[in-house]
Amino acid sequence: MILVTGGLGFIGSHTVQALLDAGEECVLVQRRAVEPPAGRFDRPVAVEQVDITEPGALLDVGKRHSITGIVHLAGSMPWPPSPDQPVEAARKAIGGLLNVLQAAQDWGVRRVGVASTIGVYGAGTGGPLTEDMPLPMDSGHLIPAFKKIGELLNGHLADATGIEIVNHRISGIWGPLEPHGALFFAAPELVHAAVRGTEPDLSSLPAPAYAEDSIDLCYVKDAARAIALLQLTDRLNHSTYNVASGRATTNAEVIAAIRKVIPGARIDLPAGGSTPQSHLDITRLRQDTGYRPAYDTERAAADYISWLGAGHER
Repeated sequence: MILVTGGLGFIGSHTVQALLDAGEECVLVQRRAVEPPAGRFDRPVAVEQVDITEPGALLDVGKRHSITGIVHLAGSMPWPPSPDQPVEAARKAIGGLLNVLQAAQDWGVRRVGVASTIGVYGAGTGGPLTEDMPLPMDSGHLIPAFKKIGELLNGHLADATGIEIVNHRISGIWGPLEPHGALFFAAPELVHAAVRGTEPDLSSLPAPAYAEDSIDLCYVKDAARAIALLQLTDRLNHSTYNVASGRATTNAEVIAAIRKVIPGARIDLPAGGSTPQSHLDITRLRQDTGYRPAYDTERAAADYISWLGAGHER
């Protein structure tokens, strides 16, 4: 049985379904008491209300379930940020990761997958980003800052405990259940606006969006399948893997894909763009797990639009 922290979240829900598709049983750990919405999964899953910052409660889960693997997708960072008690918030965030790894050691778990982010690479300079590239010490945002800290701790504790701890450097994820909208990139809001029949509201982006801006945009169902493969593949040759599409996708490509389904969508963006077309190299992931993205931009946009058109809010 695979324990998934954050298993009812955006990436978590899809990862649980990918694990179920592979024949695994799952137990989901959630801070709040929430049952899976009807139809979310096609097989039963166990849900435990546990705050991972409370080690005793987390360890008790192992008394009720036979845990063989862990996928840690709950955020081990103080998010959303708050000016109140920042030291305590940081302590709880890092403590949550350590509690998960302590539970893995106590339960005799062989492999723990831990979500990291494309943000650890810093500002891209164009071209592929590989897992063995040196990372900058500074960080412009707390998410990559805490993910870098987590990767360093994971390396130390993997050596010290013998647990196989695998970092998943996840790229720009979009698709059903996406909760943030235009937080870091435009694609989710472009789809929502097209379905609503409105112009997109991109005011929450850190900078204006242009047609040629690009990011390694990975559809959430592909990312989930990659994470499941990294958890279940018998042998992995590395401790860090990029989870991505392996290519840079521009906003113009996303707009064109949306208009294949909704021709009159009012989602034009101005020409131009200064974002370097960096993308995550997925050679390791392909070689070690056999992963291949199943969703190109057109198929992803069509699937996302179908989901929202069926009445789902996000």
